[in-house]
Amino acid sequence: MSLRQRRLSKAEGRLNLNLLSQTQNRLKDHNMSSARRHWLDAMLKIKTLEDPWEKFHLEELKVESAIRYRYNALKKKWSEDLVQVKMEDVSFNHGAMRQCFRLKKLSNFTHSDDWKHAQNYVAKRYFEDVSRDVYFEDVKLQMDTKLWGEEYNRHNPPKKVDIFQMYILEFHKRAEKPIYHLEHFIEGDYTKYNSNSGYVDEHLRLTPQAFSHFTFERSGHQLIVVDIQGVGDLYTDPQIHTADGIEYGDGNLGPKGMALFFHSHCCNSICHGLNLSPFDLYLSERRNLVNPTSIMAMSPLTQVRGNEEMVICASPLEQHDLTNLLARSKSSHSSSNSTDDESMSIGSPLNLLRSPRIRFTSESETSMTEEEEKLAFAEIIGKRHRPSCVIKEKDICHLNMNSEDSVLGQIHHEMAKYHEIGRFLLTPDCPIDWDSALFHEKHAAELGVLEALITMARLYLGLPRDVLTECPQEVDIDKGLTYMTLAAENGDRDSMLHLAKAFETGNCLGTCRSKCWTTSMFWYNQAIQSIENDNTGAYDSTMHSPLHQLLAAQAHMFLVGGFGIEKDPQRAGDLYTEAADAATESMNGRMACKYYTLAEEAWAECEDE
Repeated sequence: MSLRQRRLSKAEGRLNLNLLSQTQNRLKDHNMSSARRHWLDAMLKIKTLEDPWEKFHLEELKVESAIRYRYNALKKKWSEDLVQVKMEDVSFNHGAMRQCFRLKKLSNFTHSDDWKHAQNYVAKRYFEDVSRDVYFEDVKLQMDTKLWGEEYNRHNPPKKVDIFQMYILEFHKRAEKPIYHLEHFIEGDYTKYNSNSGYVDEHLRLTPQAFSHFTFERSGHQLIVVDIQGVGDLYTDPQIHTADGIEYGDGNLGPKGMALFFHSHCCNSICHGLNLSPFDLYLSERRNLVNPTSIMAMSPLTQVRGNEEMVICASPLEQHDLTNLLARSKSSHSSSNSTDDESMSIGSPLNLLRSPRIRFTSESETSMTEEEEKLAFAEIIGKRHRPSCVIKEKDICHLNMNSEDSVLGQIHHEMAKYHEIGRFLLTPDCPIDWDSALFHEKHAAELGVLEALITMARLYLGLPRDVLTECPQEVDIDKGLTYMTLAAENGDRDSMLHLAKAFETGNCLGTCRSKCWTTSMFWYNQAIQSIENDNTGAYDSTMHSPLHQLLAAQAHMFLVGGFGIEKDPQRAGDLYTEAADAATESMNGRMACKYYTLAEEAWAECEDE
């Protein structure tokens, strides 16, 4: 750069500083919002800060043309443009999965070739060869999270949040056409506030945990944003758990991940201020949330499906005066600071004080109908809002006449299973907290989770079960049959058969029920219908109580009569014949012969009459 150019650059800088200072004073005089004043303060700092990468002389590197892909979370569309960049060949830091490269990019809105003043970026690339789709899914996840951050800010929390902008950068002129994640560089102390598998540290901040809780309720339990990490309230590389466990990569642990978060989350003042309802925990679990000395410190690293880390409980909450934290921010950032594979740490705690919060235009802000789109999104999301507590969820399920798909119930069921395998033990030698496990399984059953209903039924009846196999519980036939009935009504065939046989024989009916062949006949018919629905009537060699046995049981009741069933030998003969045909189809010739004989005997009684 010539001497004249340097002088003009300095003069332009002084002019910009003067204009910004004057503008800031005018806005303060007019009692503008706190967020606006913070923004102007940040702009002043930008102009006064030196380039932290000046000593690396990136401006001396060769210029490369690259394709930049940007994702619009509102429109669910991708756009692309050409950019001019200079990037180092050797990474300056790395984590477990990705390596980082310093990069400068010229603005597409200027025609200057002043690389010394070009913006700083961090380009990240996976060590291992991964599909291009992985890079694009990562961007989609982060930009979807940014949209949820804007929805969170719309509810005026004490401290606004922002998600770093992320792009895809493809060097299309290189032979291998490599692609990178591209993020704005910002100095600061990188912190991980929670993980995707239950790690929560509420000693540090209240906002990240409240943000995660908010996304769960505001999405109607369809997702939760976790793995909150970044500089202050500028977050990067989040993870989303969804109700169906689909999309957003292997870090999406589904309801299991949601259970891990809520077991370690203690609602704080921001949660209360946003009217978020506390997740139901047992007394001992709530006690552990405020007793950090008994909790083992676990790794906060992101985990993938099948390899989740041990959960820890939340630590006591810090105390802050939140009245002065009303700075609204919608900026988009990226951090190069990390201690794991998500970002790379190079800053110090003091860097955050020096580094401004630079605002970069969000990809959801490029449309002329942006505000209408955001309002429409907020309206849709507002209709899906569901509390985190069971009592309110039960009311919603009752109104909708549909509880079997309750995500909240699935979360409680997963939490019960985690207790059973010792996932939440404070120390390895602690006994299983069966009271907490039973607490969550009961809640799951109340919300219509079929597996939980079956577990509670067999638990109270003293029968073998797949979940809570060692959980101690006194036998209570009445409660067990109540749960068994609910399971049968929700389509469990084994429960239908248990009820049919119990009402047929009169065994194990407790004090509230008595032998009733009419009820038995009903459940046998339901079980037969379930066979026809699931197997189109075909024989299955692995089937428990095959069709011919059920038909024969009904035939016997019509042949004998009683307990609400009128004797009908003709109907009995017909059912025995159907049973014989079913046995023949299942290649059980011996039983087929038996049923044909019984059919003839039943019809003989009709002739005698």
